[in-house]
Amino acid sequence: MNALLDPALLFFALGVAAGLMKSSLEVPPQLSRFLALYLLMALGLKGGFALARSGMTLDIAASLACAVVLSVVVPALAWLALRRLLPPFDALAVAATYGSVSAVTFITAMHVLEQQGTPAGGHMAAAMALMESPAILLAVASAQVLRSRLAAAPAGGGTPTVTTGSGTPLGTAVREACTDGGLLLLMGSLLVGLATGDAGARSMTLFTGDLFKGLLAFFLLDMGLLTARHLGSLRGLPPALWLYGVGGPLLHATLALALAALVGLGAADGAVLMVLAASASYIAVPAVLRHAVPEARPAVYVGLSLGLTFPFNLVLGIPLYTAAARQVLG
Repeated sequence: MNALLDPALLFFALGVAAGLMKSSLEVPPQLSRFLALYLLMALGLKGGFALARSGMTLDIAASLACAVVLSVVVPALAWLALRRLLPPFDALAVAATYGSVSAVTFITAMHVLEQQGTPAGGHMAAAMALMESPAILLAVASAQVLRSRLAAAPAGGGTPTVTTGSGTPLGTAVREACTDGGLLLLMGSLLVGLATGDAGARSMTLFTGDLFKGLLAFFLLDMGLLTARHLGSLRGLPPALWLYGVGGPLLHATLALALAALVGLGAADGAVLMVLAASASYIAVPAVLRHAVPEARPAVYVGLSLGLTFPFNLVLGIPLYTAAARQVLG
């Protein structure tokens, strides 16, 4: 209940309520984009400052290694489950969506842990960056293979023909995934914080401190409005997908918890790793897949991640993951 009564989460609930009531309340797109960039910059700086104080330790290396493992295992598990529920290209897109991460969910989890007096390590920003792109690249490469197979096996038999297929070339998709503006800003800010250390932290106290809390609440208000607009896209999805939208994140979080326990992570870092594994992208992945895998339906992968998984993680998932991490990791 303490987590649910956080002002930032209550503003998210206000945004959802306003959207469902068809209110005229809205946040201009330019302001929303600024808020997103600010949050990534502030989070990267805080991570860099913390990393400058702690240095690279075995615990930090273990956290990053867990992030890399999850970035490959989670989309693979998602694909195995979803290929029985959806057409192949839709299954690939949803698997990539759940294999990647939600920066907003991550930022909110970091904020909640800080408010509770148990902040996670700043290096978890680097863990988030490592988990951003692998699922996208796997989906694009798999889509190219799938197109070749479909083109080589025409209906009714006959001589197979191989075509180049549609969609963005793999090299272009790789470049887009690795040069995403938000990802670059996050990592660049982390490096700036790492280079400037305590002196930089003192000079940026206002920027990364109290200002962060208010602007996060404002941004989550906008995300609540956006979530309400995407709830309608869930109506046409099979009930099994609704179950996956909640059960999938819980399974992925459980896998992250097992990894965290295996390598001996602390409760706060383990909770954030669970949040990252359970989250689903609705910005970076759709931006790439809309062009790279045009055969997939955005209403399916965006509607599921933003309309169901995102609000579930924000309202119930984060408190659940933090409680489980404290119970298991101590």
